[in-house]
Amino acid sequence: MHTYKRILKYFTSFWKPLILAIIFTFLFSILNGASVYLSIPLLDTLFQQEETASNSALIKKDNTQSWLPDFVTETVKSVSNTFHEFIFTGETEEILIRISVLILLAFLGKAVFGYLQDYYLSYVQQGVIKKIRDDAYAHLHKLPMSYFKNERTGDLISRITNDVNLVQNSFSVVFASIFREPVSLLVFMIIAISISWKLFLVSLVVVPFSGGLIGWIGIKLRTQTTMLQQQMGDITAVLQESISGVKIVKAFGMENYENNKFIGFTAKYFKTTLKKIRTQNIASPTTEFISVIVGVVIIYYGGILVLVDQSMKASEFLGFLFAVFQMIPPLKTLATVNNKVQESIAAGDRVFELIDTVPTIKNVENPINIDSFNDKIEFRNVKFKYDDSNEDVLEDISVTAKKGEIIALVGGSGAGKTTFVDLIPRFFDPTGGNIFIDGHNTKDVSIESLRKLMGIVTQETVLFNESVKRNIAYGLEDCSIDKVIEVAKIANAHNFIQEMPNGYETMIGEHGTKLSGGQRQRLSIARALLKNPPIMIFDEATSALDNESEMLVQEAIERLMTDRTTFVIAHRLSTIRNANVILVLDKGKIVQKGRHEELLNDENGLYKKLYELQFRSLE
Repeated sequence: MHTYKRILKYFTSFWKPLILAIIFTFLFSILNGASVYLSIPLLDTLFQQEETASNSALIKKDNTQSWLPDFVTETVKSVSNTFHEFIFTGETEEILIRISVLILLAFLGKAVFGYLQDYYLSYVQQGVIKKIRDDAYAHLHKLPMSYFKNERTGDLISRITNDVNLVQNSFSVVFASIFREPVSLLVFMIIAISISWKLFLVSLVVVPFSGGLIGWIGIKLRTQTTMLQQQMGDITAVLQESISGVKIVKAFGMENYENNKFIGFTAKYFKTTLKKIRTQNIASPTTEFISVIVGVVIIYYGGILVLVDQSMKASEFLGFLFAVFQMIPPLKTLATVNNKVQESIAAGDRVFELIDTVPTIKNVENPINIDSFNDKIEFRNVKFKYDDSNEDVLEDISVTAKKGEIIALVGGSGAGKTTFVDLIPRFFDPTGGNIFIDGHNTKDVSIESLRKLMGIVTQETVLFNESVKRNIAYGLEDCSIDKVIEVAKIANAHNFIQEMPNGYETMIGEHGTKLSGGQRQRLSIARALLKNPPIMIFDEATSALDNESEMLVQEAIERLMTDRTTFVIAHRLSTIRNANVILVLDKGKIVQKGRHEELLNDENGLYKKLYELQFRSLE
């Protein structure tokens, strides 16, 4: 129940509407009971069996003294006598008018308070679920890059959507039941006990049988629900992967393979769903059948009290039956509460597993805030390896990058170039050694202030399904269109933007699918230019540009590099030639370091080989 208690803690933020919901629930239940109770005087009047208030009191002394305190008995009798005096005073027609008006008022109040209780209960329910989903999404952004390398995107989406939806659906039923059904049950229970406590005891036979059945079903449902949510995560992951990679699927003619894979996952989900439905559907009919057995016994025993013992009036017996049968719907609803609790716990476990994941990249207590970069960035004996790897991606890296310098990184695939630059903004933390910025260990600097100093253009262009303007000005509020146009011109993007249907207000589609690769990259460069940071990181930023666009963008990048520290993962030779320092990486180690001309003179060096294999053809 730990998970359920965590869900309940969210209610503290909505205590005002919760109190109103509880008040309206009580009023609804009382009027609901009153509408049933009024059937007794109505039947008495219709069948000409009304008695004086003294001998028709609802609570009879011989039935109550044995189990109720005297003051309770006297209070209830006094209220009952007053009510009967009011009802049965006057002619039959006047009595019928009073009863009819009271029934009308009871149902009117019941309708009004029913609407209000439903509204405020829904307000609290939806508010709690919204807060859980918001917390899960916000926490997702706190998690380090290493977490996303180990988790499937589709499964994470499933947790925040499908799992939270199941918590919502299950919890909505439970929440309404917890506040509404017990009150209704209590009201009708009081009415039933007041009429005949002996007859009421007979109806309690259903409790132990139903309780055992509900407990067994709840355990099975929790296991099946957990399995279902995991399988839905698999389905979402396959769906996300196939949609994002649809071009490759079509290019390799793998449609049937992907279809069969998807069908396999949905078949497992289908089988598990049927098992869950079978389990769910056992509770209600079984409980209902047990209730019918008890109802038959009540009818038989009550008939004896009315016809043989004559200790109960027929109208009271019918009123008792009305009250007992009004107790059955709340009982049936409460019988399913445990099942819903188990479902919401199973889904909640997956949501809270995400929320409880401790970020490995986080601020220390009282971090240092820096708002400028003035001197240098130092790597001191830096090592790094991923959590699931035994081999170092980077090993014993010691480098100093002074302000205004251009640091280029070259090397073969898997040499550790991207990992190197990812350590600077703390997408990852070194597993050995430290990185310093202006003498401060980056682990002691607040993540927010550190990343504000950096502009990053990645090899994999990331754009959002928003307008061109909002993509370029991403993260900058109230940015003027003039500044956006200025950086777009520098990035050689202005011309093609103007040709788009709505110019800078054109929506570019998910991941910028309406743009070419070169256009997407130029928007990404414009975004970095607009931020205008003192430190720039280019991870093969010009790789998607044609020669003409690259020439223009390269000029802009070189102007941007002035008086800035720039880290460049090289793709084209022009940047390499202008770099102050070129770092040649191989298997996570710096095997060469120097300027372009110096490294070319080393006949046996790796840089010379890379140059001859790759760069010379690009000159």
